[in-house]
Amino acid sequence: MQLLYPYNFYNLLQLLQPLQLQMIKDTILQLNEAIDSLIFADTSSINWSHRPAPDKWSKKEIIGHLIDSAQINLQRFVRCTYEENFKLTYEQVEWVKAGRYQEVDIQDLFGLWEQLNGQIVRVLEKYPPARLQAKCDNSKTTVSLHTVEWLAQDYVDHLNHHLKQIFA
Repeated sequence: MQLLYPYNFYNLLQLLQPLQLQMIKDTILQLNEAIDSLIFADTSSINWSHRPAPDKWSKKEIIGHLIDSAQINLQRFVRCTYEENFKLTYEQVEWVKAGRYQEVDIQDLFGLWEQLNGQIVRVLEKYPPARLQAKCDNSKTTVSLHTVEWLAQDYVDHLNHHLKQIFA
């Protein structure tokens, strides 16, 4: 019997891998651009400690939140190289409060943020292609599994959203 579609799962993976690799390369490029946009920006006129409202974060605390986000996402990316369907979430407000970012020198925050994002780039640059479709759950309530590709792009989108807040 001759199959109309002679591609088995392995053949399909081989066809998809170049597209997946290009997508993750594009995401890495976007992440590098986001890193550079903060590191090389003239931030001298930014009031990093000002809170626009009592229940809103200062720009310094937004950087702290981005540090927390980088830590969690780095764990997701690393763990997805060897396991799947695990749950990894965090309580962002509590993390920012516990991190006491308002008390930290902004240059120290920049350094930590840059190092964490540099490590994310290094992990993603050599990511095992067969693991780009590995999933983990990042939802606090209902199960919401997302691939590494999706998580990486969502991370960059989230980062850019907050960088726009900082430079607004």
